Amino acid sequence: MEDLIGLLRIRIKRGVNLAVRDVNSSDPYVVIKMANQKLKTRVIKKDINPEWNEDLTLSVTDAVRTFKLTVYDHDTFTKDDKMGDAEFDLTPYIEALRMNLENLPSGTIIARIQPSRQNCLAEESYITYTNGKVIQEFVLRLRNVETGEVEIQLQWIDLPGSKGL
Repeated sequence: MEDLIGLLRIRIKRGVNLAVRDVNSSDPYVVIKMANQKLKTRVIKKDINPEWNEDLTLSVTDAVRTFKLTVYDHDTFTKDDKMGDAEFDLTPYIEALRMNLENLPSGTIIARIQPSRQNCLAEESYITYTNGKVIQEFVLRLRNVETGEVEIQLQWIDLPGSKGL
């Protein structure tokens, strides 16, 4: 078993302009996969601009640096339809955490990550020092689908007794 370095709290804020998979709407939910962990949000009925505001917490080991997010449309009688996916690299965020910043003014921007072909960012992402925590906010553009974005926030949780960063 690899060393646990801490917990990552992923707040799934909302979906924007998600794809329509049922007659004129969708019943979306989000699945986050990292290594052998898989967590999902609740289903929001008939809404292509759902507000989840839900926290999913994953254990992070040193070896794991990416997670995958997939949006599905919940169907009662058939297999749930995929509504796009996105992969996300945690390396810049973990590097920012390792700076061990302290006593910065709340809202200080530590790093900016530009959208590129290598990532799924829909716009520039910021890592900020907010109320004593290092937080990353970003909007992921979903792939393999005609439309849709998901807004997310990352927050690190140190575990007493874990190896730590």
